[in-house]
Amino acid sequence: MAKADKAVAVKEKQDRQNGTDKSGQTDSKKQVQSVEFAEAVENDSVGSGGSIDILLDMDVPVTVAIGQTEIPVRRLLRLGPGSVLKLGKPIDEPVDLYLRDSKFATGSVVVVDECFAVKIKQILNLNDSGARGTKVDKKS
Repeated sequence: MAKADKAVAVKEKQDRQNGTDKSGQTDSKKQVQSVEFAEAVENDSVGSGGSIDILLDMDVPVTVAIGQTEIPVRRLLRLGPGSVLKLGKPIDEPVDLYLRDSKFATGSVVVVDECFAVKIKQILNLNDSGARGTKVDKKS
């Protein structure tokens, strides 16, 4: 047998042992091994790095939703400078505040130092129907 043919035969044998075919594709049959994990023990003690101070100093994004509307794509494509979108929420209703996608408070829009701001009216509990499962609607 020529050296090249012998090298190809050795490569094919290695591929069969590794579960790959001539095209380099992996054989769908894999060898499965069971693994045992040690039981984790819960304890109330906190390690030396357990301080939550680092979390308390983190910034989290807060989203304020003032209203929403739906428009046809045809109208969306016609929008330009000066266009007005009327929102469905009356001006006297509170705005909704969200942490990530969860509503956590309501408030009213105010102006502070020539910038928009929100005055908190109510912090919602997890049990409030307005907080649990409420997702911020990206249509705002």
